[in-house]
Amino acid sequence: MTRLVSLVQRFSPAVVLAVVLGLALTTLEGRQLPMDALKDSGQAIYPAFEGWYQNADGSYNLLLGYYNRNQKQTLEIPVGPNNRVEPGGPDLGQPTYFQLRRGWGVFAIKVPKDFGSEKRYTWTIVANGKTTSVPVGLIKDYQIEPFKDAAEGNLPPVVKFSPTGKTFTGPPIETAHQLTGTVGQPVTLEVFTTDDMHEEEGANPNVTSRIPRLAQSWHKHRGPGAVTFSELRPKIDTDGKSTTTATFSAAGDYTLRAQANDNSGEGGGGFQCCWTNAYVKVTIK
Repeated sequence: MTRLVSLVQRFSPAVVLAVVLGLALTTLEGRQLPMDALKDSGQAIYPAFEGWYQNADGSYNLLLGYYNRNQKQTLEIPVGPNNRVEPGGPDLGQPTYFQLRRGWGVFAIKVPKDFGSEKRYTWTIVANGKTTSVPVGLIKDYQIEPFKDAAEGNLPPVVKFSPTGKTFTGPPIETAHQLTGTVGQPVTLEVFTTDDMHEEEGANPNVTSRIPRLAQSWHKHRGPGAVTFSELRPKIDTDGKSTTTATFSAAGDYTLRAQANDNSGEGGGGFQCCWTNAYVKVTIK
């Protein structure tokens, strides 16, 4: 209930209705755009502004994701006229591969502490001949807290790529790990995931023992060829370790996204906490 109240306070009733029912896409200016029924292919991809948060050094990060409205069609859209961030782009780290449905907080744009509340970046995507865009900036009522859910006290999972490696939590900021491989040969991907085991909202209130569920998944972010994972959501063992493999169809540099979710679910149930994304660079020869 706390989260629902927070949602109502943050957005207008029209926006809440659109979120709950999925009936319309609402722009930052408050305009609603009717959306067609979902189809297998031929639909648009909508960039999504998740919100902004301040860094320890006073700078800010603008967090973005997307919504692929195609039920079965994934798309490769290279950086350029059809996938651009302006000004300063077209390349500011956005994905070039768009999986099905929602990608939560897949990249962030860092801006200086004197960026101001009036400046904007715009991410534009052209998919299946349909153009969509979203303006992003330090917009009032879009501040988020991705490192702690203030209402619930929950923290995002922590991931690392070796038992004693550097830890990563929250939105993706930098390349967390690097690997090499060969075309057509499986590359082993290992992640060590831990969580605060907070009783996140979303667990079944009728179950006496509320044990949070921890999930780890892999996603292609960028790369010149297809990536096939042996398991998209590998099982996490008692030591927090999960293992899968990825096979690459072409040589070049790839960026994969290792994602970890606790029981708050995808995108923290829409509240941008508590989940973690980390980038893994793979060079294939």
